[in-house]
Amino acid sequence: MQRNRFYYLIRIQYLGYRLHGWQRQPDVKTVEGLLHKTLRWVMPKAKFKILGTSRTDAMVSAGNTAFELFVDHEPLEDIDEFLKVFNKNLPQDIKALEIEEVDAKFSIIQHSKMKEYAYLFCCGEKYHPFCAPFMANFQEDLDIEKMKLGARMFEGTHDFRNYSVRVSEKSTFERTIIKSEIEENQLYTANFFPQKSYVFHIHGAGFLRHQVRLMMGAMVLLGRGELSLEDIQESLQAENSHFQMDYIAPASGLILNKTIFD
Repeated sequence: MQRNRFYYLIRIQYLGYRLHGWQRQPDVKTVEGLLHKTLRWVMPKAKFKILGTSRTDAMVSAGNTAFELFVDHEPLEDIDEFLKVFNKNLPQDIKALEIEEVDAKFSIIQHSKMKEYAYLFCCGEKYHPFCAPFMANFQEDLDIEKMKLGARMFEGTHDFRNYSVRVSEKSTFERTIIKSEIEENQLYTANFFPQKSYVFHIHGAGFLRHQVRLMMGAMVLLGRGELSLEDIQESLQAENSHFQMDYIAPASGLILNKTIFD
């Protein structure tokens, strides 16, 4: 007998500050684990599995990302009602935004997509503790104007082997960055945020492990005067392996702001 399977794309957002990343792990709270636990509660008799579009590190948040829900045998009766019940039972730091039915041809892993990351940060005086889940605080003066110039140097197609960790021999280091810029933060605001904060926008189709946080780390070192603009340029050339970046910026400032499917 042929098994029927039904496919759904569910968009979510979450605050990652108390979570140990996306992937399910024993004895710790993760996004995938909490989603699976909630789905098991709202669909106790269903046979299902879920697959995320990408893994995020511990403490990294998401403004709009997605996972695919596979349900065997019986479809969801009312997807709008399902979304309401799902949200009612999810923990407060995870929200389901929308759901749509897709077909077997759709693959959340293989389907072409664009990821828009945002890294929130401020510098100088120590910030209000309530900011901690959302942005990084570098308690020193940084040369923001030089950092803005450095950020632009990442745009285009470059070799990012110096901006990755724990990669396999088969890894492809050439990546294309569509947008890379630092500007004053207008993206997320709160009355307890510093008077002035910044956001580093990084948009591209695919990223290496810790690539975005290493890019941000390089910008901090540039702002401190420990790296030059020439160093950033040379670090993007495959033959300059001695420019391996080792300062990984704190995870709590990083937001997977949006995932876009073609």
